[in-house]
Amino acid sequence: MLLGRSIRKWWQALPPDKQELLKDTMKRNRWSIVLGICSLSSLIAIYFWTHLDKSPITGRNRLLMFSKRQFLQLAEFEYQSVLENYKDKFLPVTDPMYETTQFVFNQLIEKNKDIPGVSETKWSINVVEDPEINAFVMPNGQVFVLTGLFKAVADSDQLACILGHEMAHCLLAHGAEHASIIQLLDFVSLVFLTLIWAVFPRDSLAVLGQWIQSKLIQYMFDRPYSRKLEIEADEVGLRLAAKACTDVRASSVYWQQLELMKIVSGTFQIPEWFSTHPSNDHRVEHLDKLIPKAIKLREDCGCPSLSSVDPRLVFRLSVQEMLKLSKKKEESFSIDSGIKQLPQYHEPRTAIIERLPTVVSVQALQSTQNTHK
Repeated sequence: MLLGRSIRKWWQALPPDKQELLKDTMKRNRWSIVLGICSLSSLIAIYFWTHLDKSPITGRNRLLMFSKRQFLQLAEFEYQSVLENYKDKFLPVTDPMYETTQFVFNQLIEKNKDIPGVSETKWSINVVEDPEINAFVMPNGQVFVLTGLFKAVADSDQLACILGHEMAHCLLAHGAEHASIIQLLDFVSLVFLTLIWAVFPRDSLAVLGQWIQSKLIQYMFDRPYSRKLEIEADEVGLRLAAKACTDVRASSVYWQQLELMKIVSGTFQIPEWFSTHPSNDHRVEHLDKLIPKAIKLREDCGCPSLSSVDPRLVFRLSVQEMLKLSKKKEESFSIDSGIKQLPQYHEPRTAIIERLPTVVSVQALQSTQNTHK
């Protein structure tokens, strides 16, 4: 900002004849200037190219500006900050929620020792008394599970899929990769920031240009890249859970449960492109596409056969039952009160539940219902 503003002030202070002289000089040497810019850009590109690394798990090329030792040192500072934030909130190892988390995570580690990084990482479980629905794993292997998560998961299979997802973030070095991308974006931002403050005629316009630039980078590059990493962690996490003999079908049910909780509670749902994470609907759709391969991997690992009752179907039928009961209550309320319909501004709960994403085909539901009959 200072550099760009100084260039603008210097240019505005020049007499018109000197401005014209400099313009003519630049026109005569334009090819030399272009060559210099291209040379500098090539050096920068080579620098970033030499920091590309191939993931041993996915085989995808990624940008890593930090060595593993450097990033672990940075992660240690963050770890200390998290410990301070959750001070006096950690559950003892004898707590049932801690024991459940430890057992599920041990299964993931034991069955995935052939995955690069699993055996080398010193994993440690931390269960925190906090109502937020969240879990995360730090780059140093510290696993944090907030107790609010246990109110959102239906069983240990869902918990295993969530922990597998978080474990995948650590194994794939997503923290280091995202920090490297942020560093690259910051470098590009500095170049454009200098140009904005140098070219825009007034400070107020430069501030506006700077704000627009930051939002464009945030919503066009940073958040889409973050969502890409989340999707990759879903894929790898599902593989980890499958090898641990988890019922991988429960993975998509968890996100449907979260979606139902949001809809019923009336929580405002921001569009996906505003978020750092994919929408629940997107995750359900993506996971359902991956589940057949995960089931095949599970079979190849010699796991026991899955139950013939698909939890996705159970969830869908449960929602249908909720819908029927809700309709009956509304009809009863309408008859008792003599009201033909609810006010226009009030959305019936049945309409809310009907917006839940369908994950089972109508034919499958009909055949199952016929079987029950």
